[in-house]
Amino acid sequence: MTDLRVLVVDDEAPARARLRRMLQAEAGIAVIGEAEDGARAIAAIRELGPDLVLLDIQMPNGTGFEVIDGVGPDAMPPVIFVTAYDEHALRAFEVRALDYLLKPVAADRLGQAIERARDGVTDRDAHAVRLQEMLDNLAPRQHLSRILVHLDDRAVLVPVDRIDWIEADRNNVWLHGAGKSILHRQSISALEERLDPQRFLRVSRSVIVRLDAVREFHPWSHGDYRVVLHDGTTTMWSRRYRSRSGDLFK
Repeated sequence: MTDLRVLVVDDEAPARARLRRMLQAEAGIAVIGEAEDGARAIAAIRELGPDLVLLDIQMPNGTGFEVIDGVGPDAMPPVIFVTAYDEHALRAFEVRALDYLLKPVAADRLGQAIERARDGVTDRDAHAVRLQEMLDNLAPRQHLSRILVHLDDRAVLVPVDRIDWIEADRNNVWLHGAGKSILHRQSISALEERLDPQRFLRVSRSVIVRLDAVREFHPWSHGDYRVVLHDGTTTMWSRRYRSRSGDLFK
């Protein structure tokens, strides 16, 4: 039997060490690497191509869900989720037959999950469908805290708190903030759906602003407003998009 190549992802070093020890006690398992946060997990999955990932949910620099979203459900290896308390996530896993382990992980429960995972390794298409269904189910309840941006030879997670405004560029967007501009390959409408409307405001067809980055609004012509950000950037809030903003200006 060919060894199952496993990547361990957890932000706590003692938890990774414990999982590694338990995995090494299982027959037919080869632990090929570890990652301590979301960004490193994405890089390790792409570089190492594991057969299976033990994936923590709550981590810095990207949750487990953001890792799957970043790699893409079609490219993501079979996953065993590791969690301490996320009840909503547990329901999503159970409904879609995705396996999970509760911390602290018990050795016998890990063994059972590994056996189930071997079936997932041979049925990657079905597993990808279940991962996508899980993301679709969770997306309406979770606003983005970070955006995964692909650069030339790597990917980085950009915290939304560092983005002052977002500018459409055909089917892509520019993320502006902290004196930098980064191209992100996603439409402005698709990104708007994932951002918290209490923190981000679509002011026009081509611009979204983070409300905490706005210094002031000035009434303009025909019901429009001029928007001034703290860094001096100016843009227009159109009357059409003002009508979508609820009670913000009432």
